[in-house]
Amino acid sequence: MNKWVQRSIAVLLVGSLSGCAIVSPQLTPDVPVAGTWNEATPADAAAVSPTWWTTFGSSELESLVAEALAGSPDLAIATARVQQAEAQVRVVGASLFPVLSADAGASGHRTSTVGGAKGGSAIVDSAGSVGLTASYELDLWGKNRAGVRSAESSAAAARFDRDTAQVTLVSGVATSYFDILALRTRLAIARDNLATAQNVLDVVNARARNGAASALDVSRQEATVLSQQAALLPLQQQERQTLAALAILVGRPPEGFDVKATGTTDLHVPTIDPGLPSTLLVRRPDLASAEAQLGAANADVAAARAAMLPTITLTGTAGLATAALTSIASSGTTLAIGIAASLLQPIFDGGRLRGQKAVAESRERELVEAYRKAILSAFADVEEALAGTTRLGQQEQLQADVQTRAQESLRLAQIRYKAGADDLLTVLDAQRTLFAAQDQLAQVQLSRLQAAVSLYKALGGGWSEAEAPASSA
Repeated sequence: MNKWVQRSIAVLLVGSLSGCAIVSPQLTPDVPVAGTWNEATPADAAAVSPTWWTTFGSSELESLVAEALAGSPDLAIATARVQQAEAQVRVVGASLFPVLSADAGASGHRTSTVGGAKGGSAIVDSAGSVGLTASYELDLWGKNRAGVRSAESSAAAARFDRDTAQVTLVSGVATSYFDILALRTRLAIARDNLATAQNVLDVVNARARNGAASALDVSRQEATVLSQQAALLPLQQQERQTLAALAILVGRPPEGFDVKATGTTDLHVPTIDPGLPSTLLVRRPDLASAEAQLGAANADVAAARAAMLPTITLTGTAGLATAALTSIASSGTTLAIGIAASLLQPIFDGGRLRGQKAVAESRERELVEAYRKAILSAFADVEEALAGTTRLGQQEQLQADVQTRAQESLRLAQIRYKAGADDLLTVLDAQRTLFAAQDQLAQVQLSRLQAAVSLYKALGGGWSEAEAPASSA
């Protein structure tokens, strides 16, 4: 009975010691959060949808995004990293369980004698054994549990990084697609301007043949035509380069890749509700990743501190041995059972364990600051995108008015030049003003589309931690 009492006391003692796990206080960044954004939210603004790219009214863009989500190499790489992190959780989690191993062995030898009346004899000896060995490290100070917690936090960070890669991928596809359409719009404008310049050149040549215009006028207008022709080449080059970049994003070779749309006129620019600044912290996967990395670093600190304390390992063995190799269950079989416990306390290691603890603590402080910077950068991203969506809408309207006035100025300048009331310089100036106004309007329209994409991305693209896909493990 005394043995059972002793065993019960030992179990209670181990249980109480196992509750003495070292806990490292979680550090958190101190970032003030404003109640509202600097920019006012329009009354007709809509909340961010997880399929926000559909709000631009382009079925081709929707198709490209679906293709990118299915075939992007970047997303496949991020997914593989998630699988690696989840496998690492299983590897580290094995430290919480006993290790059981089996072994079996057999041996034999033959001894022969030569000579004698019967011509010699032979003696054969053989033996066999089967055994089991179990070992278990008592996690008294929570070192192994801290390691598992660190691996789980790292796996969560990997999943959030994959979600971040998906948001970045979709915004990259949308931005590249809009770039291509804007370049095609600018190319169409440049071709129209080239046709206008050529028409003016025809008028100048006709006036020169009649003696009403000088060779200088002809040379000036020819230079304008050549300038317009030269302006087409860099736009065509940019279009090719952007198409190749978009092909890589969707996971296709650039050869033969193209999009059907020819301009930005059919696109709709959505009005976006950013919500409250306080909600941004749970709407961006990169912030969730930074928090998870901080949690992993905190667990590493606890593990490093626990590594400086004693460790106790229990070992148990059980085996069967026999002198008869052919039958382990023969009457000569011997059963052996052993139980052992070992205590290991680091005494001198040259400061290695203390150095590891200092590294882990410094790493945690570093990630606190990294998390704080990520939060500040997230707020700045939203503010910049909001300012862009608000101001660029007003700028587009003003630039459209500038283009209308420039078109009228060129029309009147051409009429007066044909009538001989003005010289060619007036027409050339009107042409340059119109060409610049049209190209600037196309660029403002592109900037407005890009600002909307940037705002969607800054707000997390409709992501939320509560709706994030669970681990496949």
